[in-house]
Amino acid sequence: MHRRLLILLASLMALAVAAPLASAATQGTVLLAFEGPLTGEQASNGNDMLRGTKLAVRELNQAGGLLGMKVQLIAGNDKADAATGMTVAKTLIAKHPSAVIGPFNSSVGVKNLPLYIKGGVFPVQLTSTDDTSGIGATVQPKNSQISPAEVDWMVANKVGKVAILWDPSTYTKGMADRMFKALDKKGVLVTKIEIDPTATDFSAVVAQALTNNPDTVYVSTYFPQGALIAQALAAQAKQGNDARCFMGLANQDPGFITAAGIPAAHRCTFSGSPTPGQFGNAVSRAYVKNYNAQFGKAPGTWGIYAYDSVRLWANAVVKAGTIDRDAFSQRILHTTNFAGATGPITIAPKTGNRPNVPVAILGVSVTGKYVIESIHT
Repeated sequence: MHRRLLILLASLMALAVAAPLASAATQGTVLLAFEGPLTGEQASNGNDMLRGTKLAVRELNQAGGLLGMKVQLIAGNDKADAATGMTVAKTLIAKHPSAVIGPFNSSVGVKNLPLYIKGGVFPVQLTSTDDTSGIGATVQPKNSQISPAEVDWMVANKVGKVAILWDPSTYTKGMADRMFKALDKKGVLVTKIEIDPTATDFSAVVAQALTNNPDTVYVSTYFPQGALIAQALAAQAKQGNDARCFMGLANQDPGFITAAGIPAAHRCTFSGSPTPGQFGNAVSRAYVKNYNAQFGKAPGTWGIYAYDSVRLWANAVVKAGTIDRDAFSQRILHTTNFAGATGPITIAPKTGNRPNVPVAILGVSVTGKYVIESIHT
């Protein structure tokens, strides 16, 4: 009997670890936090990410929960502001979530991600500055992965003079600095002009950027400002002051096309990510379908990464068989070829970054849709 009892207990433990998602949610709840800009100029990005997070949590709970527990989501609004992000992080940490999805803005993350680590909360963060490498994990591209794709485009298009307009935020400044150094090293004449991100009219700064007759204007801003700059560039082009328009990744958002207008957006090339409908795998197709059904609208650019972030965390918890942070975090950091909606996901253990992340060069069609020109992985 003793031997049979041991075999039975071992079998039950194996079943609990191997198939926890099929268990009934009868053992309490596990908290998952989300942080992002839910109001303000970047609210469309933040709410898209929150919806992607909600969708993943809903699917987990419909499948029986996580290790027999219901996943409960709590959310914080950092307004894309570093000081607010510190307060939000402290508030979320005090509720003892297992992990946090976010933040999105690099200027926020460099300040508050260490708070999450110190508070025992594992970040599956959504920032793109290399300054946050090694603080949790991320499935999104980092600036050291995005910049080479942008520079390759510049080389392929044989730029001779480039004007850089840049926002002083952490991510956008870092990308502008990388572009300046890369082009300067190649002997390209480059000028840099810092913009005021609170401005609502960029006509004067665009006219200044075109003073030296650059063939290309590289815009390292977030999309609310980038859309206005695209309009100003289009207006200058009508006056004969034409230059190619290249928008950095932080500008990619459906709201950019709406705000700039299709004609102005169509003039620009973007670095960014394939849109959810362009990933073309079974998980992404289901994501698009279920997002539309759940929220009554098409998904934006970045919510699919939040969706994958939740699934990455859940997969690690299942494999670890526990919500203990030390155990599941090691599973996340040693993820290999996880089937994500954004494609296969591998995480580099030393950095927590995704070496196989897709970075796309995009255009905008005459019908106002992002189209892929090339993909770098």
